[in-house]
Amino acid sequence: MTDDNITVLRARGRRLAKRVRSDGTIDAYDSARTYDLFTAPIADLAALATLLDRLLARPDCAVVRGAIIDPARTQGVRRRVHPDPSTGECPTLREAPRLWLALDVDSAERPEAVPAHDLPGCAAAAIRGLPKAFHDASCIVQASGSHGLKPGLRLRLWYWLSRPLTGPELKRWFRGVPVDPAVFRPAQVIYTAAPIFDRAADNPLSARMVAVSGASSTVTAPSAAALAPPRRPPAPLPSPRAPSANRYASVALTNAAARVYRAAEGRRHDTLLSEAIGLARFVAAGLLTESEVAETLRGAGEHVGKPGEECEQIVAWAIAHPSNRPLPAGIGR
Repeated sequence: MTDDNITVLRARGRRLAKRVRSDGTIDAYDSARTYDLFTAPIADLAALATLLDRLLARPDCAVVRGAIIDPARTQGVRRRVHPDPSTGECPTLREAPRLWLALDVDSAERPEAVPAHDLPGCAAAAIRGLPKAFHDASCIVQASGSHGLKPGLRLRLWYWLSRPLTGPELKRWFRGVPVDPAVFRPAQVIYTAAPIFDRAADNPLSARMVAVSGASSTVTAPSAAALAPPRRPPAPLPSPRAPSANRYASVALTNAAARVYRAAEGRRHDTLLSEAIGLARFVAAGLLTESEVAETLRGAGEHVGKPGEECEQIVAWAIAHPSNRPLPAGIGR
């Protein structure tokens, strides 16, 4: 039975691999606006290694943590987690808990006795800086496009977890650990292709990926309680603006905040979006102001660990695209 999936990106006609020229200069990745999205099933670390091995030779492909929202909308789409407030374009990716984990170690010091081509030795040096749960676990070690060309350790370490974790959980677990947290975001490109060398002789590595066996095939993840966001004092709930304020709108605002407070992890983004869309009708009717809705939902979102800027983007999109569903009879000015 398949235990997890990974989302593969394909950028048609674009290069998602670094290019090393014969004079030693390195061209960065091409900028790609749209991608084709694919879901690849993976059952364990060995299956992940098989997929990554294929992707090494695909300079037009990469992966992301996020899951595809609409299987019917995967061709020539942008990597979006939130609606575009300018165009109304719908998101294509959503946060998803994953059993697989990619860790980026970039610019950590490489021991003098360990050559760049010794990937297991480089990995051992990098793993010493990770939480103890990783020290004896099996992993896949992949050299980044700059490893061996620039100083330090430039690796991606792939692991299999004992339970699926979300991006926010990973950010809390790895706070203060020398890894790049950007790859924990659902739409962040995780590059998987080997660099392209103008001359094969310039490649300092005979292999760019190896499997390292450990005492355990999985990394024991902390409990959900240990990775839960810190509880904040409840944000003040809204109150009517004046005696003449519409009571129905005020109650709707209060209830929307309460539903965001109660939303389970993994459902908070969808709940914020749904409540913002519902409240946008009141703004359009002149019963609430945009600032009231934004302040209330931002406070509720931050209370459950959502970034304030993300909350404001959701509200801005909802206000710009109000629902056509009418308010109940008798409500309005």
